[in-house]
Amino acid sequence: MIKNIFITALIILSCLSSNCFAITEYKKVDLNDAIDIAQKKNLDIKEIRLNTKIAKNEIKQANRLQNPEINTFWNFGKSGQGNPQQIGMTQTIELGKRGVRKKLAKANLELVKEDVNFQEFNLRMDVREAYVKLVGAKSILKTYEEQQKLLENLLEISKKKAAAGAIAEMDVIQAQIALNQMITEVNKARVNVKTARIDFNQVINTIDGTYDSKDEELPTKGDFVDLNIPKITAKLPTYEYIEENSLKNRFDIKVAKNKIESAKKNLAVVVHQRIPDLELEGGYGFQTKGMSDNGTYKSGGYVGVNLVNLPVFYTYRPEIQNAKFQVEQAETNYESTVNKARKSLENAYEKFVTSQMNLNYYNNKLIKDSNELIKLSKRSYEAGKSNLTALIVMEQQYREIVSGYVNALSDYYIDWVEFLREINKEDFDIDEKTL
Repeated sequence: MIKNIFITALIILSCLSSNCFAITEYKKVDLNDAIDIAQKKNLDIKEIRLNTKIAKNEIKQANRLQNPEINTFWNFGKSGQGNPQQIGMTQTIELGKRGVRKKLAKANLELVKEDVNFQEFNLRMDVREAYVKLVGAKSILKTYEEQQKLLENLLEISKKKAAAGAIAEMDVIQAQIALNQMITEVNKARVNVKTARIDFNQVINTIDGTYDSKDEELPTKGDFVDLNIPKITAKLPTYEYIEENSLKNRFDIKVAKNKIESAKKNLAVVVHQRIPDLELEGGYGFQTKGMSDNGTYKSGGYVGVNLVNLPVFYTYRPEIQNAKFQVEQAETNYESTVNKARKSLENAYEKFVTSQMNLNYYNNKLIKDSNELIKLSKRSYEAGKSNLTALIVMEQQYREIVSGYVNALSDYYIDWVEFLREINKEDFDIDEKTL
């Protein structure tokens, strides 16, 4: 009885430590589905899209009319003798201000719209990148698991050879050590897959579910949905051609241009604050019998016109200077954005060209030769023509080459996504050279 209780407690503790009860159900999606889900349900994008509605309301706010005032003037006692009582209204009319204010609000709306487009584009590219990284991590895990099976097979072979007296027991220990090292690499790769899956869901950022990639490994031929990656033998247009045709399409440059326009419109608003406002007054005036000079009720009205907020003591000079500085800031920001765009585009171009070159090298040289070499080494060891140490060294080199190939393939996909991000185009076709 005590023994059973002890065993049950150990099982419960083991489950708690390994999160047996925390089972997450993943919804398998391909890249196209993931992008669609993110665009519809991403919480950050939902928040950003509200800026458009806010900016539209700010146009109405900028075009507002001033509310009127109700005024009364009442005399009491002897001071009211012969003087009228008054009930009326005052209306302030802004001169030259509503128009420029509305233009500023419209410019800000265009800025917000462009920024929303920019953020939506970045989200789609982030999903692509996170998806590729997740599938790349799975590809590496699969490669390591295959290497683990190879070493497990090697251990069994060494045990049989040792039992037959063909090799020393030391070879079995050596094979076991190599397998144990590989198991740690597999465990690390599994953690990397979990981390990449978490990052993938963090990019999608929705409370409606937890997602996993439908693809389990990077395709060496073909393509992901909605990625349109070129063949590794395809040749990119020259960097000069790409720069000339892509910078004009970048969202960040468009946003920077709109900031200049908004800053100029804001300067106009501030300058027009110097214009006085017109104040119109009008109402009903009367004298009661007791207050009139001749003891009769008298009625009439009154009107008045005032110029208010005259720029005599304060001329809004600091505000105007700051508005001019903001225009200068926006123009400098535009120049900086264009300059950074060129640098980041050149970097993305060079990285993709290098990734393409590295992947071609793996395909044309390393993978084919290393596959053949590991097969020959294994057969040679089984036949007793080579020792275990040489085979293990060969296996380690083979593992590095295969892992390097998967990493190169992953870099090729990721660098392509980064290239698309920099040219701000999701369907760039190398053959057509369309940007």
